Amino acid sequence: MLDRITRIAALMNPKWNGQFSCFDLVAKRDDCPRSTVQVGDIEIGGNDFVVMAGPCAVESEKQLLQTAEAVAEAGARILRGGAYKPRSSPYAFQGLGVEGLKLLRKAREATGLAIITEVMSEEDVDVIAEYTDIMQVGTRSMENYALLEALGGCGLPVLLKRGLTATLEEFLRSAQVIAMAGNPDVILCERGIRTFETATRNTLDIAAVPVLKTVSRLPVIVDPSHAAGVRSLVPVLSRAAAVVGADGLLVEVHPCPEKALSDGNQSLNFGEFRRMMTDLQPYLELQQESREFRHQLLAAGGAD
Repeated sequence: MLDRITRIAALMNPKWNGQFSCFDLVAKRDDCPRSTVQVGDIEIGGNDFVVMAGPCAVESEKQLLQTAEAVAEAGARILRGGAYKPRSSPYAFQGLGVEGLKLLRKAREATGLAIITEVMSEEDVDVIAEYTDIMQVGTRSMENYALLEALGGCGLPVLLKRGLTATLEEFLRSAQVIAMAGNPDVILCERGIRTFETATRNTLDIAAVPVLKTVSRLPVIVDPSHAAGVRSLVPVLSRAAAVVGADGLLVEVHPCPEKALSDGNQSLNFGEFRRMMTDLQPYLELQQESREFRHQLLAAGGAD
């Protein structure tokens, strides 16, 4: 049975019919319209909207454990935290390294949250894989093909962030590299792209979510924190992500954003994150209704 939504998208833009099909391991096909990524008992890309939350950088044991407990209580399923930080300035905090990884593991043991952290070099893949549940590829590393190929054999899911200036075609090309290297468990992350606009840190390409969901079978999540760079915009962009069908969020949360060593301007405090999660619920219910309607359409279409 042909995927009805794919056919509708092809009618809207016939170019999509062949533009992405060359990435055969990650593109949507009739025999594989959708794939999910399993992280313990968490299914990303399935029926649940999965929220990953935590500080941009692991700064201390107290900071991390407080944050882990707060985001878990509010409904997050995965704890994010950077042990290695690819900062733009050589004078900025560069992360705690292995000590940060040990603190992440301690937070997982204390809360039961799965862990996601960034890997910057192929040389660090093995050591980071010992401590984390998901390997994150940051925006600056999207076209680091040596790293992507190394992640093909890491044995863990990979969250791939879209590059600052990458097209969706280039984005899926990088996902294809990971899959060709032996790892089909890739999660795509739209985190905003660089445009002429200066009011926000980046520009959230909200249209990328439905396009990627149409042409690719991979789960798609949104990082509203890096897209906005402005704390007050994170909740509304999160709601927009839910409305257009994203499979989850990656959100920065800190006990005291004003004192954060990294990305404090875009980090939510505990109360703001809790309110955001509560305010998301009507939009997630709408998303679920939309998903059920699509399933009904497909079932009514029969074989053709």
